[in-house]
Amino acid sequence: MMILGLVRWMQPVHGYDVRRELLSWSADKWANVQPGSIYHALRKLTDEGLLRTVSVEQVGARPARTTYEVTAKGEEEFETLLRAQWWQLNEPPDPFVAAFSFLPAMPRDEAAAALRNRANLLRAGVESMRASLDSDWVRNRKPVHVGWMFELWLARAEAEMAWCERIAERIESGVSYLPAGLEQAEGWSGWKDGAPDAE
Repeated sequence: MMILGLVRWMQPVHGYDVRRELLSWSADKWANVQPGSIYHALRKLTDEGLLRTVSVEQVGARPARTTYEVTAKGEEEFETLLRAQWWQLNEPPDPFVAAFSFLPAMPRDEAAAALRNRANLLRAGVESMRASLDSDWVRNRKPVHVGWMFELWLARAEAEMAWCERIAERIESGVSYLPAGLEQAEGWSGWKDGAPDAE
């Protein structure tokens, strides 16, 4: 959707300019658009009839530069993808959640320290985002909705920071990871606090 949308917005446009724009948005960090895959995606979208080649320019020994624009089919596909993302809730996979599901495998002191470290990393990101929000770059050089996206990221990071601190305190308090009825139940013996028993 990102590449199709950018071509639609900037058309007619070279692949190089699409790549540069996506990098300026840091889309590789929040939209899973990798810089090395952009030219491949442009060719694939063209093969699928969603984009068309307007021209190919060769200047000296430089690689040929292809200019693209969106087809009617591409317009329809972009509208479909755009609305799907607006009207549906899609949770991205989070490797931290996978690791957290094995919390009992971590020693309590390490788990609490790791959560506090995560909160500190998030705090650093929040400070950076706040500085960006207050900067001339966001206030006067970007569309207003870019600032609104920063506000969303800030709210998410602040909520996760508070959660990390709260759970670290619970872990340190010694609260059991299992309800009382499951502590001795069959199949839960591997879910003891911290490292496996040395017996």
